[in-house]
Amino acid sequence: MSQPITVLQLYPRDMNIYGDHGNLLVIKRRLERYGYDPQIIEYNPGDNFPETADIVIGGGGQDSGQLKIQDDLLKIGPQLKTMAESGIPMLMVCGLYQLFGKFFKTKGGEVIHGIGVLDVETYGKSERLIGNILTESSDFGQIIGYENHSGQTYLGNNAKPLGMVVLGAGNNTDDNHEGARYKNVIGTYLHGSILPKNPKLADFLIEQAVTKRYGEFSHAPLDDSLAEKARASAIKRPR
Repeated sequence: MSQPITVLQLYPRDMNIYGDHGNLLVIKRRLERYGYDPQIIEYNPGDNFPETADIVIGGGGQDSGQLKIQDDLLKIGPQLKTMAESGIPMLMVCGLYQLFGKFFKTKGGEVIHGIGVLDVETYGKSERLIGNILTESSDFGQIIGYENHSGQTYLGNNAKPLGMVVLGAGNNTDDNHEGARYKNVIGTYLHGSILPKNPKLADFLIEQAVTKRYGEFSHAPLDDSLAEKARASAIKRPR
């Protein structure tokens, strides 16, 4: 009898650019390959927020998309913070990475308030940080992706970087941090989408979710030879 794992995708209508929907597809397929039954819930503004979820993911969007979801995100923010504190694994990319922080202050001075799951602040700058990016993580090894953002994010004391930049810009132009982590919450600027080329990250989310729900995660590694070929090719790309 298969064991269900509920995957909650936040705001797929407004926060889903640069291929971020691919992250959901990877989580779904890898859960199936491990023998679990993925239950997918899409949450958009005005929907009933689910009582529970095992994994939460969200993507990027333009400033206009962030403004569209701001009020709704603030409404469900307390529930998301409770879930994060309980150890629910989450992956937030670009726009939702910013709004899982304290705030995003746009270049024009408008403040888009975040929900404060991550101890980060973001400021809109005139320079846009675009290109292939390679980072090194102590937990996940080399993380490969593509960044495209004008917001620059700075970590507070209660967040640690996901990785250190080897090639590219990362969170900002002042340090070599990329992304942020708090408990099992991961924020990152890496699109591409990130999970197809970084299966260790996908398996981290899955392992944390399965262990929290069922007590253990014990499986033979999947065959990721195709992903490894994609990684090898992506690493060779210029900025």
